[in-house]
Amino acid sequence: MRKLVNFISVILYSLLLLGVMSCSAKNNKSIPKSMDNHQKTKEIYFAGGCFWGTEYFFQQVRGVVSTEVGYANGTLKNPTYKEVSQGITGAAETVKIIYNPEIIDLDLLIDLYFKTIDPTSLNRQGNDIGTQYRTGIYYTDDKDHVLIQMKIEEIEKQFAHKIAVENKPLHSFYDAENYHQDYLNKNPGGYCHIPPDLFEFAKNANPESLKVYSKKDQPILKKELTELQYEVTQKDMTEKSFDNSYWNEFREGIYVDVTTGEPLFISTDKFESGCGWPSFSKPISEKLITELPDKSSKMTRTEVRSKTGDAHLGHVFEDGPTEKGGLRYCINSASLLFIPKDEMKKKGYEAYLNLLNK
Repeated sequence: MRKLVNFISVILYSLLLLGVMSCSAKNNKSIPKSMDNHQKTKEIYFAGGCFWGTEYFFQQVRGVVSTEVGYANGTLKNPTYKEVSQGITGAAETVKIIYNPEIIDLDLLIDLYFKTIDPTSLNRQGNDIGTQYRTGIYYTDDKDHVLIQMKIEEIEKQFAHKIAVENKPLHSFYDAENYHQDYLNKNPGGYCHIPPDLFEFAKNANPESLKVYSKKDQPILKKELTELQYEVTQKDMTEKSFDNSYWNEFREGIYVDVTTGEPLFISTDKFESGCGWPSFSKPISEKLITELPDKSSKMTRTEVRSKTGDAHLGHVFEDGPTEKGGLRYCINSASLLFIPKDEMKKKGYEAYLNLLNK
Protein backbone atom coordinates (compact mmCIF):
# COMPACT_ATOMS: atom_id res chain seq x y z
CA MET A 1 0.00 0.00 0.00
CA ARG A 2 2.85 2.39 0.92
CA LYS A 3 4.49 1.68 -2.46
CA LEU A 4 1.24 2.56 -4.23
CA VAL A 5 0.95 5.85 -2.34
CA ASN A 6 4.56 6.73 -3.14
CA PHE A 7 4.00 5.91 -6.81
CA ILE A 8 0.91 8.12 -6.98
CA SER A 9 2.79 10.95 -5.25
CA VAL A 10 5.58 10.78 -7.82
CA ILE A 11 3.06 10.89 -10.67
CA LEU A 12 1.23 13.90 -9.19
CA TYR A 13 4.49 15.77 -8.61
CA SER A 14 5.60 15.12 -12.20
CA LEU A 15 2.30 16.43 -13.57
CA LEU A 16 2.54 19.52 -11.37
CA LEU A 17 6.09 20.18 -12.56
CA LEU A 18 5.06 19.85 -16.20
CA GLY A 19 2.21 22.27 -15.62
CA VAL A 20 4.53 24.87 -14.14
CA MET A 21 6.97 24.49 -17.04
CA SER A 22 4.15 24.79 -19.57
CA CYS A 23 2.82 27.92 -17.89
CA SER A 24 6.29 29.45 -17.78
CA ALA A 25 6.86 28.74 -21.46
CA LYS A 26 3.59 30.47 -22.34
CA ASN A 27 4.34 33.53 -20.26
CA ASN A 28 7.80 33.87 -21.82
CA LYS A 29 6.16 34.83 -25.09
CA SER A 30 5.62 38.32 -23.66
CA ILE A 31 9.41 38.87 -23.78
CA PRO A 32 10.50 37.46 -27.16
CA LYS A 33 14.10 36.87 -28.15
CA SER A 34 15.49 38.74 -31.13
CA MET A 35 16.94 35.66 -32.81
CA ASP A 36 14.12 33.26 -31.86
CA ASN A 37 16.73 30.60 -31.02
CA HIS A 38 17.75 30.36 -34.68
CA GLN A 39 21.30 31.46 -35.42
CA LYS A 40 20.58 32.38 -39.03
CA THR A 41 17.22 34.08 -38.54
CA LYS A 42 15.99 37.41 -37.26
CA GLU A 43 12.55 38.66 -36.35
CA ILE A 44 10.45 41.75 -36.90
CA TYR A 45 6.82 42.49 -36.03
CA PHE A 46 4.44 44.28 -38.43
CA ALA A 47 1.08 45.74 -37.39
CA GLY A 48 -0.79 46.55 -40.58
CA GLY A 49 -4.51 46.37 -39.88
CA CYS A 50 -6.24 42.99 -39.97
CA PHE A 51 -3.51 40.43 -39.40
CA TRP A 52 -5.09 37.82 -41.71
CA GLY A 53 -4.00 39.61 -44.87
CA THR A 54 -0.67 40.87 -43.54
CA GLU A 55 0.35 37.35 -42.57
CA TYR A 56 -0.67 35.86 -45.92
CA PHE A 57 1.18 38.62 -47.79
CA PHE A 58 4.49 37.91 -46.04
CA GLN A 59 4.05 34.17 -46.38
CA GLN A 60 4.53 34.71 -50.12
CA VAL A 61 7.90 36.45 -49.76
CA ARG A 62 11.07 34.43 -50.36
CA GLY A 63 13.29 34.56 -47.30
CA VAL A 64 10.44 34.66 -44.78
CA VAL A 65 10.89 31.51 -42.71
CA SER A 66 7.71 31.58 -40.64
CA THR A 67 4.84 33.82 -39.55
CA GLU A 68 2.57 34.00 -36.55
CA VAL A 69 -0.34 36.34 -35.81
CA GLY A 70 -0.90 37.77 -32.38
CA TYR A 71 -1.43 40.77 -30.16
CA ALA A 72 1.47 43.15 -29.53
CA ASN A 73 2.32 45.87 -27.03
CA GLY A 74 -0.90 45.71 -25.04
CA THR A 75 -1.52 46.19 -21.33
CA LEU A 76 -3.34 42.92 -20.69
CA LYS A 77 -1.56 39.59 -20.39
CA ASN A 78 -2.59 36.87 -22.83
CA PRO A 79 -5.64 38.73 -24.19
CA THR A 80 -8.38 37.07 -26.24
CA TYR A 81 -9.53 38.25 -29.64
CA LYS A 82 -12.79 39.42 -28.09
CA GLU A 83 -10.95 41.57 -25.56
CA VAL A 84 -8.63 43.03 -28.20
CA SER A 85 -11.53 43.79 -30.55
CA GLN A 86 -13.28 45.69 -27.75
CA GLY A 87 -10.32 48.07 -27.62
CA ILE A 88 -9.66 47.57 -23.92
CA THR A 89 -6.21 45.97 -24.11
CA GLY A 90 -4.13 48.52 -26.01
CA ALA A 91 -2.83 45.67 -28.18
CA ALA A 92 -2.39 45.82 -31.95
CA GLU A 93 -3.11 42.98 -34.33
CA THR A 94 0.43 42.09 -35.36
CA VAL A 95 2.32 39.56 -37.45
CA LYS A 96 5.56 38.07 -36.18
CA ILE A 97 7.97 37.59 -39.08
CA ILE A 98 10.93 35.24 -38.80
CA TYR A 99 13.25 35.78 -41.76
CA ASN A 100 16.63 34.70 -43.06
CA PRO A 101 18.81 37.84 -43.38
CA GLU A 102 21.07 36.02 -45.84
CA ILE A 103 18.14 35.77 -48.26
CA ILE A 104 16.14 38.94 -47.56
CA ASP A 105 17.04 42.05 -45.60
CA LEU A 106 14.90 44.19 -43.32
CA ASP A 107 15.10 47.08 -45.76
CA LEU A 108 13.12 45.15 -48.38
CA LEU A 109 10.69 43.76 -45.82
CA ILE A 110 9.83 47.29 -44.70
CA ASP A 111 9.38 48.41 -48.32
CA LEU A 112 6.96 45.53 -48.84
CA TYR A 113 5.11 46.31 -45.61
CA PHE A 114 4.46 49.87 -46.76
CA LYS A 115 2.82 48.54 -49.93
CA THR A 116 0.13 46.85 -47.81
CA ILE A 117 -0.98 49.85 -45.75
CA ASP A 118 -2.06 53.47 -45.87
CA PRO A 119 0.72 54.85 -43.64
CA THR A 120 -1.17 58.10 -42.97
CA SER A 121 -4.29 56.42 -41.62
CA LEU A 122 -4.55 56.41 -37.82
CA ASN A 123 -6.24 53.37 -36.23
CA ARG A 124 -7.78 52.29 -39.52
CA GLN A 125 -6.86 50.09 -42.48
CA GLY A 126 -9.50 49.31 -45.08
CA ASN A 127 -12.84 48.69 -43.38
CA ASP A 128 -11.24 47.90 -40.02
CA ILE A 129 -11.37 50.65 -37.42
CA GLY A 130 -9.98 50.74 -33.89
CA THR A 131 -6.71 51.07 -32.01
CA GLN A 132 -6.11 47.35 -32.54
CA TYR A 133 -5.78 48.12 -36.27
CA ARG A 134 -3.10 50.78 -35.87
CA THR A 135 0.08 50.47 -37.91
CA GLY A 136 3.49 49.88 -36.39
CA ILE A 137 6.84 48.21 -36.77
CA TYR A 138 8.05 46.63 -33.54
CA TYR A 139 11.60 45.39 -33.09
CA THR A 140 13.51 43.20 -30.64
CA ASP A 141 16.95 44.20 -31.92
CA ASP A 142 17.71 47.82 -30.98
CA LYS A 143 19.90 48.14 -34.08
CA ASP A 144 16.76 47.94 -36.25
CA HIS A 145 15.35 51.19 -34.84
CA VAL A 146 17.56 53.45 -36.96
CA LEU A 147 16.70 51.71 -40.24
CA ILE A 148 12.98 51.68 -39.45
CA GLN A 149 13.06 55.40 -38.65
CA MET A 150 14.97 56.13 -41.85
CA LYS A 151 12.40 54.22 -43.92
CA ILE A 152 9.52 56.04 -42.21
CA GLU A 153 11.12 59.42 -42.90
CA GLU A 154 11.79 58.36 -46.47
CA ILE A 155 8.15 57.49 -47.16
CA GLU A 156 6.90 60.52 -45.24
CA LYS A 157 8.33 62.69 -48.01
CA GLN A 158 5.84 61.12 -50.42
CA PHE A 159 2.77 62.20 -48.43
CA ALA A 160 1.26 65.52 -47.43
CA HIS A 161 -0.06 64.11 -44.15
CA LYS A 162 1.84 62.86 -41.14
CA ILE A 163 2.85 59.18 -41.07
CA ALA A 164 0.95 57.23 -38.40
CA VAL A 165 3.26 54.19 -38.29
CA GLU A 166 4.77 53.45 -34.88
CA ASN A 167 8.46 52.61 -34.51
CA LYS A 168 8.80 51.02 -31.09
CA PRO A 169 10.52 48.15 -29.29
CA LEU A 170 8.36 45.08 -28.76
CA HIS A 171 7.26 44.87 -25.13
CA SER A 172 4.85 41.96 -25.41
CA PHE A 173 3.45 39.57 -27.97
CA TYR A 174 0.82 36.91 -27.37
CA ASP A 175 -0.25 34.37 -29.97
CA ALA A 176 -3.73 34.79 -31.34
CA GLU A 177 -6.13 31.87 -31.21
CA ASN A 178 -5.51 28.95 -33.62
CA TYR A 179 -8.54 30.06 -35.62
CA HIS A 180 -6.61 33.15 -36.74
CA GLN A 181 -3.34 31.42 -37.61
CA ASP A 182 -2.88 30.92 -41.40
CA TYR A 183 -6.44 32.18 -41.80
CA LEU A 184 -6.37 32.87 -45.54
CA ASN A 185 -4.63 29.57 -46.23
CA LYS A 186 -7.45 27.79 -44.42
CA ASN A 187 -10.14 30.11 -45.84
CA PRO A 188 -9.26 31.04 -49.46
CA GLY A 189 -11.32 34.02 -50.52
CA GLY A 190 -11.84 35.11 -46.92
CA TYR A 191 -11.95 38.77 -45.91
CA CYS A 192 -8.78 40.74 -46.55
CA HIS A 193 -8.07 44.46 -46.75
CA ILE A 194 -5.04 43.89 -49.01
CA PRO A 195 -5.72 43.81 -52.81
CA PRO A 196 -5.20 40.28 -54.25
CA ASP A 197 -2.71 41.48 -56.88
CA LEU A 198 -0.29 42.39 -54.08
CA PHE A 199 0.00 38.73 -53.11
CA GLU A 200 1.35 37.94 -56.57
CA PHE A 201 3.67 40.92 -56.25
CA ALA A 202 4.98 39.54 -52.96
CA LYS A 203 5.81 36.19 -54.58
CA ASN A 204 8.15 37.92 -57.03
CA ALA A 205 9.44 40.71 -54.81
CA ASN A 206 12.63 38.91 -53.81
CA PRO A 207 13.58 36.82 -56.86
CA GLU A 208 16.16 34.10 -56.52
CA SER A 209 19.19 34.57 -58.69
CA LEU A 210 19.56 31.41 -60.72
CA LYS A 211 23.04 32.39 -61.81
CA VAL A 212 26.15 32.51 -59.65
CA TYR A 213 28.24 35.59 -60.35
CA SER A 214 31.96 35.67 -59.71
CA LYS A 215 34.93 37.97 -60.14
CA LYS A 216 37.03 37.37 -63.25
CA ASP A 217 40.82 37.37 -63.48
CA GLN A 218 42.58 40.45 -64.80
CA PRO A 219 43.74 38.86 -68.11
CA ILE A 220 40.13 37.85 -68.88
CA LEU A 221 38.80 41.32 -68.01
CA LYS A 222 41.44 42.98 -70.15
CA LYS A 223 40.37 40.82 -73.05
CA GLU A 224 36.60 41.18 -72.60
CA LEU A 225 36.33 44.86 -71.66
CA THR A 226 36.92 47.91 -73.79
CA GLU A 227 39.87 50.07 -72.83
CA LEU A 228 37.57 52.61 -71.17
CA GLN A 229 35.62 49.94 -69.25
CA TYR A 230 38.86 48.45 -67.97
CA GLU A 231 40.33 51.80 -66.91
CA VAL A 232 37.13 52.79 -65.07
CA THR A 233 36.34 49.49 -63.34
CA GLN A 234 39.89 48.35 -62.55
CA LYS A 235 41.85 51.60 -62.21
CA ASP A 236 39.14 53.83 -60.72
CA MET A 237 39.08 56.25 -63.61
CA THR A 238 36.10 58.56 -64.20
CA GLU A 239 34.62 58.83 -67.69
CA LYS A 240 33.58 62.16 -69.23
CA SER A 241 30.25 63.62 -68.19
CA PHE A 242 27.55 63.99 -70.88
CA ASP A 243 29.73 61.83 -73.14
CA ASN A 244 28.89 58.31 -72.03
CA SER A 245 26.43 55.60 -72.90
CA TYR A 246 23.68 55.88 -70.29
CA TRP A 247 23.57 59.41 -68.84
CA ASN A 248 20.38 60.11 -70.81
CA GLU A 249 19.07 56.51 -71.06
CA PHE A 250 15.59 56.26 -69.55
CA ARG A 251 14.07 53.16 -71.07
CA GLU A 252 12.77 50.48 -68.72
CA GLY A 253 15.34 47.86 -67.87
CA ILE A 254 18.08 46.70 -65.57
CA TYR A 255 21.70 47.81 -65.15
CA VAL A 256 24.25 45.07 -64.45
CA ASP A 257 27.93 45.02 -63.50
CA VAL A 258 29.82 45.03 -66.79
CA THR A 259 32.53 42.80 -65.27
CA THR A 260 30.26 40.05 -63.89
CA GLY A 261 26.76 40.53 -65.28
CA GLU A 262 25.27 40.80 -61.79
CA PRO A 263 22.22 43.12 -61.55
CA LEU A 264 22.98 46.31 -59.60
CA PHE A 265 20.42 49.00 -60.46
CA ILE A 266 16.97 49.26 -62.07
CA SER A 267 15.46 51.95 -64.26
CA THR A 268 12.69 52.80 -61.79
CA ASP A 269 15.35 54.14 -59.40
CA LYS A 270 17.10 56.21 -62.11
CA PHE A 271 16.56 59.97 -62.31
CA GLU A 272 17.88 62.98 -64.17
CA SER A 273 20.34 64.77 -61.91
CA GLY A 274 21.96 67.09 -64.41
CA CYS A 275 25.44 65.82 -63.57
CA GLY A 276 26.05 64.06 -66.88
CA TRP A 277 26.35 60.53 -65.48
CA PRO A 278 23.69 57.90 -64.72
CA SER A 279 22.12 58.68 -61.33
CA PHE A 280 20.18 56.26 -59.14
CA SER A 281 18.43 56.72 -55.80
CA LYS A 282 19.58 53.29 -54.56
CA PRO A 283 20.97 49.94 -55.70
CA ILE A 284 18.71 46.88 -56.02
CA SER A 285 20.13 45.76 -52.67
CA GLU A 286 22.77 47.23 -50.41
CA LYS A 287 24.34 43.75 -50.29
CA LEU A 288 25.41 44.16 -53.92
CA ILE A 289 27.72 47.11 -53.33
CA THR A 290 30.55 48.23 -51.08
CA GLU A 291 30.97 51.84 -49.96
CA LEU A 292 34.46 53.08 -49.11
CA PRO A 293 35.92 56.45 -48.06
CA ASP A 294 37.69 58.16 -50.96
CA LYS A 295 40.02 61.13 -50.46
CA SER A 296 41.50 61.18 -53.95
CA SER A 297 41.52 64.28 -56.17
CA LYS A 298 41.73 66.44 -53.02
CA MET A 299 38.11 65.65 -52.16
CA THR A 300 36.37 63.62 -49.49
CA ARG A 301 33.81 61.33 -51.10
CA THR A 302 32.27 57.88 -50.73
CA GLU A 303 33.30 55.44 -53.42
CA VAL A 304 30.86 52.77 -54.64
CA ARG A 305 32.18 49.39 -55.81
CA SER A 306 30.42 46.20 -56.82
CA LYS A 307 30.79 43.64 -54.04
CA THR A 308 31.16 40.54 -56.21
CA GLY A 309 33.24 41.98 -59.02
CA ASP A 310 35.07 44.59 -56.92
CA ALA A 311 34.65 46.97 -59.83
CA HIS A 312 34.76 50.73 -59.36
CA LEU A 313 31.29 52.06 -60.11
CA GLY A 314 31.33 55.69 -59.03
CA HIS A 315 30.37 57.63 -55.90
CA VAL A 316 27.33 58.27 -53.72
CA PHE A 317 26.28 61.76 -52.62
CA GLU A 318 23.60 63.11 -50.30
CA ASP A 319 22.06 65.56 -52.77
CA GLY A 320 19.50 63.28 -54.40
CA PRO A 321 15.73 63.87 -54.54
CA THR A 322 14.23 63.94 -51.04
CA GLU A 323 11.17 62.00 -52.20
CA LYS A 324 13.50 59.16 -53.26
CA GLY A 325 15.49 59.07 -50.04
CA GLY A 326 17.99 61.90 -50.62
CA LEU A 327 20.85 59.86 -52.09
CA ARG A 328 22.43 60.10 -55.55
CA TYR A 329 24.45 57.14 -56.75
CA CYS A 330 26.53 58.75 -59.50
CA ILE A 331 27.70 55.81 -61.60
CA ASN A 332 30.01 55.52 -64.61
CA SER A 333 28.26 54.16 -67.70
CA ALA A 334 31.45 52.23 -68.47
CA SER A 335 30.90 50.19 -65.29
CA LEU A 336 27.43 49.13 -66.38
CA LEU A 337 25.65 47.16 -69.05
CA PHE A 338 22.02 48.11 -69.68
CA ILE A 339 19.53 45.32 -70.44
CA PRO A 340 16.24 46.71 -71.85
CA LYS A 341 13.04 45.29 -70.41
CA ASP A 342 12.10 43.45 -73.60
CA GLU A 343 15.45 41.62 -73.58
CA MET A 344 15.62 40.71 -69.89
CA LYS A 345 13.89 37.32 -70.25
CA LYS A 346 16.04 36.30 -73.21
CA LYS A 347 19.25 37.27 -71.42
CA GLY A 348 18.44 35.45 -68.19
CA TYR A 349 17.08 38.29 -66.06
CA GLU A 350 13.39 37.32 -66.10
CA ALA A 351 13.33 37.00 -62.30
CA TYR A 352 13.99 40.74 -62.03
CA LEU A 353 11.11 41.89 -64.24
CA ASN A 354 8.86 42.31 -61.21
CA LEU A 355 11.19 44.98 -59.81
CA LEU A 356 10.13 47.27 -62.63
CA ASN A 357 6.52 47.28 -61.37
CA LYS A 358 7.05 49.93 -58.71
